[in-house]
Amino acid sequence: MVKIRAFRAIENHSLCDKFIEGHKRVLEAVGVTKVTSSKYDWMYNPGSFVILVETDDGGRVLGGARLQAADGIHPLPLEEAAGYMDDKIYDLVKQYRTGGTGEVCGLWNSMEVAGMGIGSIFLIRSALAISEQLGLDSMMALCSPYTTRIAGNYGFLVEPSVGIDGTFYYPKLDLLATVVIQKNAHALPNASALEYERIMDLRKRPIQVTLEQGKKQEVEIDYDLTLPSASTSEFKITGE
Repeated sequence: MVKIRAFRAIENHSLCDKFIEGHKRVLEAVGVTKVTSSKYDWMYNPGSFVILVETDDGGRVLGGARLQAADGIHPLPLEEAAGYMDDKIYDLVKQYRTGGTGEVCGLWNSMEVAGMGIGSIFLIRSALAISEQLGLDSMMALCSPYTTRIAGNYGFLVEPSVGIDGTFYYPKLDLLATVVIQKNAHALPNASALEYERIMDLRKRPIQVTLEQGKKQEVEIDYDLTLPSASTSEFKITGE
């Protein structure tokens, strides 16, 4: 069994430290040392939420992701990563943040659970599940080619108005990253039937223990996706 929990970053810095250390090890293993989502100032941003995967005894962190809500003050990681290459990124975020938008970022999993679907299934699923508690109308991500294909299962579409048909060279010149958007995070159009069903169930029952089908095997997951301090109106940016 593994545990997946969500929390607002400013409310648990000790777990943020565990997330950071695990993410750093994974990035360094593939030769990446400079990624905007790996900066640590997000720990002090009230709009930053963490989804952490741990062993059932809480002894080891196995993976994680962040959902950063756009608040009109702190730039989203994709703005910091690609805005200097194409300033239309800023217009894109501004366009969507009136209704509430956010970015799934900093997604990683340890080699210990490679192939289980921790990063490619359960973390993205959990991020979309908690987006409802935050009142986000849309969700964005900056994805590798592999993750771009996976994001399609959740109804994310490539945004061709930025970069070269949505694509940038990032985090280094021999790697590609693509901007994708789920334009209706509530109804999840274009998501697969399975993902739609599971996300809606997690929204209704954010605390549950269930047997999930991973990429290669079944995984028992103890979910706690409750965000007691969340508000569905907190990230609605008006007056723009």
